[in-house]
Amino acid sequence: MAKMEVKTSLLDNMIGVGDMVLLEPLNEETFINNLKKRFDHNEIYTYIGSVVVSVNPYRSLPIYSPEKVEDYRNRNFYELSPHIFALSDEAYRSLRDQDKDQCILITGESGAGKTEASKLVMSYVAAVCGKGAEVNQVKEQLLQSNPVLEAFGNAKTVRNDNSSRFGKYMDIEFDFKGDPLGGVISNYLLEKSRVVKQPRGERNFHVFYQLLSGASEELLDKLTLERDFSRYNYLSLDSAKVNGVDDAANFRTVRNAMQIVGFLDHEAESVLEVVAAVLKLGNIEFKPESRVNGLDESKIKDKNELKEICELTGIDQSVLERAFSFRTVEAKQEKVSTTLNVAQAYYARDALAKNLYSRLFSWLVNRINESIKAQTKVRKKVMGVLDIYGFEIFEDNSFEQFIINYCNEKLQQIFIELTLKEEQEEYVREGIEWTHIDYFNNAIICDLIENNTNGILAMLDEECLRPGTVTDETFLEKLNQVCATHQHFESRMSKSSRFLNDTSLPHSCFRIQHYAGKVLYQVEGFVDKNNDLLYRDLSQAMWKAGHTLIKSLFPEGNPAKINLKRPPTAGSQFKASVATLMKNLQTKNPNYIRCIKPNDKKAARIFSEALVCHQIRYLGLLENVRVRRAGYAFRQAYEPCLERYKMLCKQTWPHWKGPARAGVEVLFNELEIPVEEYSFGRSKIFIRNPRTLFKLEDLRKQRLEDLATLIQKIYRGWKCRTHFLLMKKSQIVIAAWYRRYAQQKRYQQIKSSALVIQSYIRGWKARKILRELKHRKRCEEAATTIAAYWHGTQARRELKRLKEEARRKHAVAVIWAYWLGLKVRREYRKFFRANAGKKIYEFTLQRIVQKYFLEMKNKMPSLSPVDKNWPPRPYLFLDSTHKELKRIFHLWRCKKYRDQFTDQQKLIYEEKLEASELFKDKKALYPSSVGQPFQGAYLEINKNPKYKKLKDAIEEKIIIAEVVNKINRANGKSTSRIFLLTNNNLLLADQKSGQIKSEVPLVDVTKVSMSSQNDGFFAVHLKEGSEAASKGDFLFSSDHLIEMATKLYRTTLSQTKQKLNIEISDEFLVQFRQDKVCVKFIQGNQKNGSVPTCKRKNNRLLEVAVP
Repeated sequence: MAKMEVKTSLLDNMIGVGDMVLLEPLNEETFINNLKKRFDHNEIYTYIGSVVVSVNPYRSLPIYSPEKVEDYRNRNFYELSPHIFALSDEAYRSLRDQDKDQCILITGESGAGKTEASKLVMSYVAAVCGKGAEVNQVKEQLLQSNPVLEAFGNAKTVRNDNSSRFGKYMDIEFDFKGDPLGGVISNYLLEKSRVVKQPRGERNFHVFYQLLSGASEELLDKLTLERDFSRYNYLSLDSAKVNGVDDAANFRTVRNAMQIVGFLDHEAESVLEVVAAVLKLGNIEFKPESRVNGLDESKIKDKNELKEICELTGIDQSVLERAFSFRTVEAKQEKVSTTLNVAQAYYARDALAKNLYSRLFSWLVNRINESIKAQTKVRKKVMGVLDIYGFEIFEDNSFEQFIINYCNEKLQQIFIELTLKEEQEEYVREGIEWTHIDYFNNAIICDLIENNTNGILAMLDEECLRPGTVTDETFLEKLNQVCATHQHFESRMSKSSRFLNDTSLPHSCFRIQHYAGKVLYQVEGFVDKNNDLLYRDLSQAMWKAGHTLIKSLFPEGNPAKINLKRPPTAGSQFKASVATLMKNLQTKNPNYIRCIKPNDKKAARIFSEALVCHQIRYLGLLENVRVRRAGYAFRQAYEPCLERYKMLCKQTWPHWKGPARAGVEVLFNELEIPVEEYSFGRSKIFIRNPRTLFKLEDLRKQRLEDLATLIQKIYRGWKCRTHFLLMKKSQIVIAAWYRRYAQQKRYQQIKSSALVIQSYIRGWKARKILRELKHRKRCEEAATTIAAYWHGTQARRELKRLKEEARRKHAVAVIWAYWLGLKVRREYRKFFRANAGKKIYEFTLQRIVQKYFLEMKNKMPSLSPVDKNWPPRPYLFLDSTHKELKRIFHLWRCKKYRDQFTDQQKLIYEEKLEASELFKDKKALYPSSVGQPFQGAYLEINKNPKYKKLKDAIEEKIIIAEVVNKINRANGKSTSRIFLLTNNNLLLADQKSGQIKSEVPLVDVTKVSMSSQNDGFFAVHLKEGSEAASKGDFLFSSDHLIEMATKLYRTTLSQTKQKLNIEISDEFLVQFRQDKVCVKFIQGNQKNGSVPTCKRKNNRLLEVAVP
């Protein structure tokens, strides 16, 4: 039987509250306590409606196994406990079945588990989508793009050992079946400043350490690198080694992933050469040198590093050396060359390293996109996965935090808009009245940052582009002038008097009141980071490189394409990217994963309430809950609602036969729930207050306990009665066996006593008879002697008397003879007529019989035993004679017909007679087999050279050689096999090779089963425990079923002296390994004409459809 599906719900066995919408009361303290309670019980996922809140456990949990994937596959979102797989499945099924493009937005601060969440989403989608060589290749390429991007874009920070230092958005493209076709990756704001400087306790990007740890000696020599991290200024030494991280193994993983994604060998080598060049750039140092005009000029201290870089990149050493010492400024038709002092030279070196690495990363993303992009041009469905930095509030917040928080403001804005839109659409769809929801609209904050005229980014760009002295202080002054009256902007130097005495607000800072809280930004570095300036001399030097990859990374260095226009600033580029991202997200159905870091120690089982509270605020989770539960806190389709709570009402329990909505109405009326607490939609019930839902759950829990008690009571009664009946039956059996034993013992005693008495009586009788016989013998001898003498005397007397009497009788006889003659003659005439009539009758009767036999001679039927003609009876008195003569004639002609047969023909007719006794009026196939001669050897193995090997392997005489279809025990499909029957064995051989597959002694065959219908299926049952029965009984299909069963029956009877059981039934059991399977014959319409089909339904049923 199929496993019965168990109905489950999010509310079953719930730890804390699985959906924060149902949290009562709702405040920050209860929110955190609920998260902590679930975290302590390893429940790291919690819902806010359709949003998944994920708390990083900092350890492996057994909740991502293939079994878990199957549990959440094609299940309702609220059917099981909260899990990231539930959201992934909901998004994938909406994309596949409803043709809706999806987007999964993963946000949270560094260390919260965003990267792992994106991997889990991709791995789940890869597990549940289609299979096939091409599909598997696409899935593997999509998954293997992660290790490559992590190596080049992730780094160890104080908060996270594998922190993503860039934002990633991947569009996975699917066909109409839901199979992946390819993908497109977009990256946002790589933290390229990390290349040249890392905070204390943090590392540079992973790839530098992986290259030095995992590369072979040959590769290191080729790149002129050494394994010692301390040799390179760009690598921090205090945290170069990370516990639990094997950089060498990860390097091998990255190289393998690059190969799977589609990187060619020379491309991978070029990438590593660029990485080596970046490392070596950090080792270039400068020294000051005074010129004649009194200006300071920088010179390179040790030119060996510069030489190695030039050898790696194919750049002329003098060109690169000049680029580090001079800067050329072009204005209209004029060129001005100025020297760089030491500080400017170091700035140029670091700018080149950052740009080189940043452009390499962008090239990697584009190269991966070329490999994983969809090859077909058919219409595609898209699922986007956004893994981007969360809202950041540090002690020192600079330009990077500003634009990151700007991105999160935009994401929060689209989240609120789409959530409200989704709520409103559901209310309208269900016919529920929509009520306005008050919420904080952060559009005013977004406008403060991105407004094209007086936004902060616009003013920053304007400050960077204007002539004259430009500093961070002038930028802050401009902000104080333009944004002073904005309610979300705060600065101590602004015109607003309310901040003049705010000591928490330094003079060189400004503060923005974001949706997640106030953030203080240090204005220092805003202008330089926004400019992101790389000297044109360095760009041109890179373009002149002989290294193909490096040359392609700096197209602006081409002298033929010199553009005097200033390149776009970092802020404007990021703003454009965010705008494109928002436009993309607006076209897709969003799904949200909010990641939370439980502690700063990266340790398991530690939950810092203060840290979590901080993240809850800037993620706006409480705001999310309030928006979600502003109308009705809980909604559920009528069918699952009735299924869950039907036991609370006598009218709906155990089965409700009407519509589900009517059943829910009856249920709620019975429970007397206030009408204002719920509303009926078209397909769902809406519950306003979580208290109402929890009341239902409490009532259900109590009712389930009552039902469990009732079930236990009935079960215990049944169990005790079953035990009593078993004991009673056992007592009867024991008593019967004891009485049998007692009677047997008493019988043996009586029998023994009777034998003793009989022996004594027989002895006494024998002795008595012996005495009587001896006395009788003596008496008889005496009597014999006396009688002999007496008989002699009597004989002599009688002889004399007889002689005298004989003489007298002779005379009397003569006289009597004459008298009789006279008397007869006198009486002759008197009786003459009566005597003549008798004579005439007898004569006439004789003539009629004679005529009857003569006519029968001429009217005799043919000598064929099947000819049933016989002449009609001429006279009634000859009826018995006529029938007997017919019987005698039929027996005589049958004997004459049999005398013509050869021994082989007699054997065939004996088999036909046996088949008639076995199958006539029992098997519908029998009549069609009567006219077919039994040939036996249909394959002519002795003549066919193909089966020479098979013939040599069989020493016995072959009775049957026929091709049959052997039915597969697992799926009901058929395979051709050669069926061989000899005097002692039944053999199965491969039709193509002739190799013997199975050999069964006839003594191990116990029964043959078949249906009563017009089909050729039959089962050969084997003796349990025999070697041949290890895999179970055989099921065959043959066109010569009657002949094969008859010959098998006769051969088994001849060898074992026992009749083989032939079972004819439309349902019978066969043994397949350890299982007994029912073979059932049914009537059905066949797709392939009149050929029966066999199909395995489940572990206990095999159906044969017969036309």
